[in-house]
Amino acid sequence: MNYYIKNATLVNEGQTFEASVFVSNGKIAKIVRGSEIADFASATIIDATGKYLIPGVIDEHVHFREPGLTDKADIYTESRAAVAGGVTSFMDMPNTVPQTTTQELLQQKFDMAAEKSLANYSFYLGATNDNLDEIVKTDPKRVCGIKVFMGSSTGNMLVDKNEVLVRLFRESPCLIAAHCEDEQTIHENTVCCKDLAAKGQVILDASIHPFVRTMEACYRSSSKAVDMAEKFGARLHVLHISSQKELSLFRNDIPLKDKKITAETCPHYLWFDNHDYEDKSFAIKCNPAIKSHRDKEALLQALHDGLIDTIGTDHAPHLREEKFTNDYFTSKSGFPSIQHSLQVMTNMLPDGLPLLVQLMCHNPAVLYQIDRRGFIREGYHADLALVDMNAKHVISDEETFSKCGWTPYAGIQTHCQVTHTFVNGNLVFENGEFHEEDRGERLLFNR
Repeated sequence: MNYYIKNATLVNEGQTFEASVFVSNGKIAKIVRGSEIADFASATIIDATGKYLIPGVIDEHVHFREPGLTDKADIYTESRAAVAGGVTSFMDMPNTVPQTTTQELLQQKFDMAAEKSLANYSFYLGATNDNLDEIVKTDPKRVCGIKVFMGSSTGNMLVDKNEVLVRLFRESPCLIAAHCEDEQTIHENTVCCKDLAAKGQVILDASIHPFVRTMEACYRSSSKAVDMAEKFGARLHVLHISSQKELSLFRNDIPLKDKKITAETCPHYLWFDNHDYEDKSFAIKCNPAIKSHRDKEALLQALHDGLIDTIGTDHAPHLREEKFTNDYFTSKSGFPSIQHSLQVMTNMLPDGLPLLVQLMCHNPAVLYQIDRRGFIREGYHADLALVDMNAKHVISDEETFSKCGWTPYAGIQTHCQVTHTFVNGNLVFENGEFHEEDRGERLLFNR
């Protein structure tokens, strides 16, 4: 079906201007600026007067839990939540069951997504201490990247052998996305907190999380990753930066397309800080930990300064009974967030929609070298979101489409609502309703 989205305010490539967009055969066929008259009689007309049209958000960091953990989430349910939030493409992590550490298992996830996903998709291959032979087989034109846990992880995905890391950074055929927390530091801090708790000097509740997973644990690991990337010329993207100190590792004096070492942060590190553990408790327990108000403010400034290159969600659903326990060590880390990431970010930057489009749409496309996505350009795939920036709205668990049925952002009043989402020119979300006739496509990369 063809669409004519008329009288929108486009936010694209640093500009905000009035225009209409003609969508045909899955692509952006024509951008009609201002009051220029155009007749697209064959198209379904959507009047976007008073609304903003942006490229679809590209979330390069999600955990959709399929296969093996589908009681929490699955590709279908989480892609629904994604498109409801204006996210048209996602890149999913390998810590599923089984873990995605072979080319065969990777292809199985692509096959599942082709059947189930409402959004476009790619999947990371996970690195381990013994699967380098699988890593070097990865096709960089068809796979988003290699995920490495340089620090704490689950299962056998912690890569802690230096000789393996050297080979990984030297031989990886595509981008390395790294979770950086130092395992030894975390272990030592855990022992210390347990000792203090036994003496009655601390309570083992959610508030101790940033004292277990400290800034130093992050910095030791992320600085090691950056050192290795610089030494071997690897393409490194450090995920979920959560502390001020880590910002010193990154540059803002060269264009993104020329950077080989880049950084991501997440909405929760920009919205919450350590004071919120009292109210939110384990709902905001995540790895790395949400840290101090000073860290939060430094990360917000880094968005403007160009030290942070992308905003991903680290969307990681858990069931309520896994999160809301009375024990710090049994409460799972992670929470759902993909549906509300754009809304929450517009609260923090109410006049910063062009910056958000850069960080959440353009930059992931440039950084990952995604083929013809992330921008409103003629000839590009029509991945688009129509946003009402004057729609006051209170986020609630009841409206959450993620399978786990809750969100740490419940109770927050926003002024932003996604009204329409197009994926490959198909209208998949419209004023709270889903159109599920079409599926997303596999992302391709110009590498």
